[in-house]
Amino acid sequence: MPFYRDHILPRLIHLAMQREEFAPYRERAVATATGRILEVGIGSGANLPFYGAGAHEIVGLEPSSRLAAMARQAAIHTPLPLTVIEASAEAIPLDDRSIDTVVMTWTLCSIPAAIPALREMLRVLKPGGRLLFVEHGLAPDPRIRKWQHRLTPCWKHLAGGCHLDRAINTLVQDAGFRIEKLDTGYMRGPRPLTFLYEGVAVAG
Repeated sequence: MPFYRDHILPRLIHLAMQREEFAPYRERAVATATGRILEVGIGSGANLPFYGAGAHEIVGLEPSSRLAAMARQAAIHTPLPLTVIEASAEAIPLDDRSIDTVVMTWTLCSIPAAIPALREMLRVLKPGGRLLFVEHGLAPDPRIRKWQHRLTPCWKHLAGGCHLDRAINTLVQDAGFRIEKLDTGYMRGPRPLTFLYEGVAVAG
């Protein structure tokens, strides 16, 4: 469904990511990003208003050309230098150890190969660099997990490859990061879609 993927889905993602209840999560994660920042899955630029004084430069990674164009437009309203690269997270076109902070919000669910992508993030981070993330994923409640597993095959086709049942903390650790802080819990909405992992992980 190329037309749906290239034209309709980016607009749906843009609208979905504007929800007001996401703002506190974005602010907590993004405001602490410092230095040269790689935002993986920058989308239409919903995080841009939340970057703080410690941010010096943003490199936005986005595989959708339509969403990348929206992010460039959104950057007009931010004083930070922003470069948007149209590429996948599994092959980040940046040098080793060239990034101070990686930011990832509601992104890992839709990356086809999560572990290779996380290892790419680890590669481009400087030693001691941080991964700041807010992601939805596998819930602790067995009843909710069962629904997440049932819904994911169909949901992926509708929502750009989004998996409802990924254990985010396990993926981050298996890729080689050390999790420094992790908070979890449900946000408002249908429980199979709303169990969140909010955390900080450190590159070795």
